[in-house]
Amino acid sequence: MEPLAPALLSALTPDTWEKSFYDDRLELIDYDHPTDLVAISVETYTARRAYQIASEFRKRGVPVVMGGFHPTLVPEEAGEFAEAVVVGEAETVWEKLLTDFENGRLEKYYRSASGRDRAQLQAVRPDRSLFKGKRYLPIRLVEAGRGCHFSCRFCAIASFFESTQLRRPAEAIVAELEELRKNVIFFVDDNVTSRMNEAKELFRKLIPLKLRWIGQASITAAWDEEFLQLLKASGCQGLLVGFESLEPEVIESMGKNFNMAKGGYGPAIAQFRKYGIRLYGTFIIGYDGDSEQTVERALEFALQEQFFLAAFNHLTPFPATPLYRELEADERLIYPQWWLSEKYRYGEVPFKPIGLEREKIQELCHWARRRFYGTSGLWQRAKAATWNLRSPFMTWQFFAINAMMGRDVSGRDGLPLGDAGWDGKLLPVS
Repeated sequence: MEPLAPALLSALTPDTWEKSFYDDRLELIDYDHPTDLVAISVETYTARRAYQIASEFRKRGVPVVMGGFHPTLVPEEAGEFAEAVVVGEAETVWEKLLTDFENGRLEKYYRSASGRDRAQLQAVRPDRSLFKGKRYLPIRLVEAGRGCHFSCRFCAIASFFESTQLRRPAEAIVAELEELRKNVIFFVDDNVTSRMNEAKELFRKLIPLKLRWIGQASITAAWDEEFLQLLKASGCQGLLVGFESLEPEVIESMGKNFNMAKGGYGPAIAQFRKYGIRLYGTFIIGYDGDSEQTVERALEFALQEQFFLAAFNHLTPFPATPLYRELEADERLIYPQWWLSEKYRYGEVPFKPIGLEREKIQELCHWARRRFYGTSGLWQRAKAATWNLRSPFMTWQFFAINAMMGRDVSGRDGLPLGDAGWDGKLLPVS
């Protein structure tokens, strides 16, 4: 999908600068293209690759700026491979960084303004001209709010945003949507239910636009009838909801006790179904209370509830989260900084679990995905004709997306992080 981060940076960059954009997922980077400064947005899984790219540019004498989730969570590490690091959100510091660079006084760290009332975040509209000529899915990404008010212990988002959310004004979001073609809209908000009253205001304004949109929400959305009515009226086709586990003790260790409120999952799902909101349910495997039986129950639950999609992923300790710090303190990390390890591979559990072997967790993830997206699982869920197959459009989406997910049950497993064929050497800042 189109990445929002570079489009936001482009919108923040003065017109006096010439800009080129490379998407490393789609195209080869021209390292010899004449440039004065390189900016890289980094997530934890892309950190090793980002440091490789930075090293190539720095070998050519081109300074590098890094920002995004990973550099914010571990700024000192990112600072080893970049002349400057943006810590937090770029809107409040990007113009100063560019001015400092032009004047030859680039600082090492640029930290975004504190507090959650930053007007700059609300005013910026992504510069999507960067995407011209690149082959992305016909889904337009739009940001209405940033962050989440919950404090789940495994969640890098909670650590990044310190369990807060900032929302853009509804009028600004509507103006942006009116300029986009009527593709499916994906609201990339980490949780559309944070700051519920402002979310409701936005959904009321979306109704006349007759959009089709998808998003991400906590299960607490199910307990506000007006919110559900507005979701449906505004064109919501489905939500990703983190169920994570059916075991109360595991949910408690995650810091997600709100999942079990008001009768738990069954009544909540019934509420979503009542308003035709399809669900993409996610589950995490590898907590200390997990066993083969807990995974079997999670799979059976996802099939019985006829989820549109489901994810069964192993627990991953992201840096600077409470989970990572706990595993580190207990000396259970097999790969400290697994995201930098040459030995670590996609799909591998990077810590010592209790109750299940690491290899067994990976096997159970594959097994659950194969069963969920296999023929019998697909038809069991397709029986929910009034939910998953509510319209010709959603019927086509159901079979097409499920076929794609079924082909990728273990597609990346075993692959190294970064470019294994890269013959260079990581070049730290001297």
